[in-house]
Amino acid sequence: MKIVLATGNKGKISEFKKLMPNDEVIAFKELIGEYEVEEDKETFQGNAIKKAQEIYKKLISLNLNEEILVISDDSGITVPKINNEPGIYSARYAGVEANDKDNIKKLILKLNEKNLEKTEAYYTACIAIVYKNETYTVHGWMHGEVINKEVGSQGFGYDPMFIPKGFDKTLGELPHEVKKEFSHRSQALKLAKKVLEVIL
Repeated sequence: MKIVLATGNKGKISEFKKLMPNDEVIAFKELIGEYEVEEDKETFQGNAIKKAQEIYKKLISLNLNEEILVISDDSGITVPKINNEPGIYSARYAGVEANDKDNIKKLILKLNEKNLEKTEAYYTACIAIVYKNETYTVHGWMHGEVINKEVGSQGFGYDPMFIPKGFDKTLGELPHEVKKEFSHRSQALKLAKKVLEVIL
């Protein structure tokens, strides 16, 4: 089964490939080249569905839909004490062209504005699956705290400033083998695999 990821995020592509070692996982750009899907929905689920459906339709239009399944993921971090930011805007928190470092700087700035050295936060991941014109979604969550500094260089996104519940290290300090047991994306993927077992 060829699984096409509806993302251009290198961190996510790498993570999905590690989480699904027995499947042929490829990024959509390898099949259709550069293509942008505007994430204009108000929920992680809405954006995940839009990305998966749009890439699936594009593949069909190019006659590349033979036994192809499209998976998309929309995910982000939510900090209740700062108005539930960045939420669905996590990837572009500091602007459309922002990178991970820019987004981290903005979140640290927001925490410092409220004198928060550490506060509750959680990650959400919604995975959308499109196969034979049917769409399915699942969610996963990871709870913990954000801190107002970067610690560690592992992972991507906000990992260096997030301490998962039950740990005293940030995701930036924890190896993938540890994180994959409880991350929001891992939780969502476990449910996604159950969906795949039913539909395939």
